[in-house]
Amino acid sequence: MIRILLSTRLGERRWTQADLARATGIRPNTINDLYHEMADRVNLEHLDLICEALDCDLSEIIVRTPNSDVRVRSRAGQPLHTGPKK
Repeated sequence: MIRILLSTRLGERRWTQADLARATGIRPNTINDLYHEMADRVNLEHLDLICEALDCDLSEIIVRTPNSDVRVRSRAGQPLHTGPKK
């Protein structure tokens, strides 16, 4: 699962979504979607602008955590990842 940590980063800086929108020129609705992790797609230019405005690395805004369910299969149809054993 991909997590967008924009709300955390803005909180650390005590910035509002509006502050970030003004600083980057990104539409407030787009910032809101990222803030609430509702974005299906992310513009790379937007990520670059956000990192520049917040003076941070991309890894501080977007992280990947392992999925609990198998979603990818090998060519033979076998799961590539079986998940944690119980």
